[in-house]
Amino acid sequence: MKKGTLKKVLRYAGKYRFLIVVSMALAIVTALLSLYVPILAGRAIDHVVGRGNVDFDKVVKILLNMVVSVLLISVCQWIMNMANNKITFAVVRDVRTEAFGRLQKLPFEYLDTKQTGDIVSRIISDVDLFSDGLLMGFTQLFTGIVTIVGTLIFMFYLNYKIALVVVVLTPLSLFVAKFVADRSFKLFKAQSVARSDQTSFVDEMVGNLSVVKAFAHEDENMDIFGEINDRLEVASVKATFISSLTNPSTRFINNLVYAAVALFGALSCISGGMTVGGLTIFLSYANQYTKPFNEISGVVTELQNALACAERVFALIEEQKETPDKESAPDNLNLDGDVLISDASFSYDKSKKLIENLNLDIKKGQRVAIVGPTGSGKTTLINLLMRFYDVDKGSIKVDGFDIRDIKRADLRENFGMVLQETWLRNGTIKDNITLGREGFTDEDIIAAAKASHAHSFIKRLPNGYDTVISENGGNLSQGQKQLLCITRVMLHIPPMLILDEATSSIDTNTEIRIQKAFNKMMQGRTSFIVAHRLSTIKEADVILVMKDGHIIEQGNHQTLLDQKGFYYNLYNSQFA
Repeated sequence: MKKGTLKKVLRYAGKYRFLIVVSMALAIVTALLSLYVPILAGRAIDHVVGRGNVDFDKVVKILLNMVVSVLLISVCQWIMNMANNKITFAVVRDVRTEAFGRLQKLPFEYLDTKQTGDIVSRIISDVDLFSDGLLMGFTQLFTGIVTIVGTLIFMFYLNYKIALVVVVLTPLSLFVAKFVADRSFKLFKAQSVARSDQTSFVDEMVGNLSVVKAFAHEDENMDIFGEINDRLEVASVKATFISSLTNPSTRFINNLVYAAVALFGALSCISGGMTVGGLTIFLSYANQYTKPFNEISGVVTELQNALACAERVFALIEEQKETPDKESAPDNLNLDGDVLISDASFSYDKSKKLIENLNLDIKKGQRVAIVGPTGSGKTTLINLLMRFYDVDKGSIKVDGFDIRDIKRADLRENFGMVLQETWLRNGTIKDNITLGREGFTDEDIIAAAKASHAHSFIKRLPNGYDTVISENGGNLSQGQKQLLCITRVMLHIPPMLILDEATSSIDTNTEIRIQKAFNKMMQGRTSFIVAHRLSTIKEADVILVMKDGHIIEQGNHQTLLDQKGFYYNLYNSQFA
């Protein structure tokens, strides 16, 4: 899995080949200059060894070369780090953009079965941790490899016997790094999952804090949070402990390498096979050779964390998209509102039946009320009409078009929805009414607000229609939030309407006034009304009584009362 994840990361990085080539070229130059500096230092030492053998002119010249080399190394490293930063954060931007883009195209089934906090954690936290590891990889990994290879070449050139000692001891360091890396990946993955669970739980509790307090569930929540927190702590400690073994282990082996080079180099000096300056060069190379192993071992550890996080992000990116619109689908379709449902069956869980063999013929302009006990399939029917889900069997047609042959955007453009659940975004009242749609004047917005009876409370806000509210509606009451959602539909009334408990949070007096506005709005438009309060649907042309996914009764209010069936009992239970 790690190799596959790494290939995906490299595919994203491949878009920035020029910067990668620049970074690699500068890494080579930096490594070569870093290897050249010890040679200069060794030469300078050879010019000052022995009484009366000091050649100041040559030493000064060598020192000037060293200064120039060090300055060039600094400039190359600065430019290289800029290139690496650009590559890293460009890749992170691309990954995050693609992850968020995929989120927009995922089917509702995925969103209904995943925790919001987990999705947020993947796009935000996991990508941040992924960027940290990626940055270290670009910054240190290639430079370290070039330094190791270059050092070996120079050492073999100077003294192949001592170089062989270094090569023989090197695999020990690589073995330790691989041993730790294989185990740390699993631990970092467990840490990432625990962090996701924590984010999900916090997100859920913050969004429902009033419910938590109402049921005095604070202590239980603390226990649950404590368990997740402890799990995160254990996973983090284990991952950090295992990964931290890399550096001291490789340092120990690297010190063995340094000691071996010093020993064999000293013996070579005594025998006359090497000068003191040459030994200095070799010791410097031994240090330079082993240092990248420490850095690379740290990079490998960070990369394990980064790859574990990247794996979760790529899992989101690779989720199956919702079924795409057909290429043959007509553009900018304007529908009238004739709806025909033929032998439709659907269930969220395919092992449990919900809607079976549903048949319904609704003509343009009819008001269709849908009633029934909780779980009978009322909202599911709305989800199918809006094509949030596709039917498993049968078909739903609007104006003779199978809705699967219509572009989703065009289909939904012809529906206006007011749901029991309100959705508001961070912005002004005016922004929340228009939702970014253009072409509406202030007079249009005010007229819609008056029709929904929202104008009076909006005018009482500090800045009226320019008052900024948060995404959860700030200090607005649930009823006021719902009035804003009703205003959205009033602003631009499409040919078909869906009202799913649209007035559930509104007081009775306001509801009566809004019902009058709804009646006017629904004239000539096909309307689907889901309601628990049966007093609000007396005027419906057709009332569908649903139970266990089937329409068990159908007719207008008086007809259904005369039948004295399920609807009759349901209606009388509310007015007993």
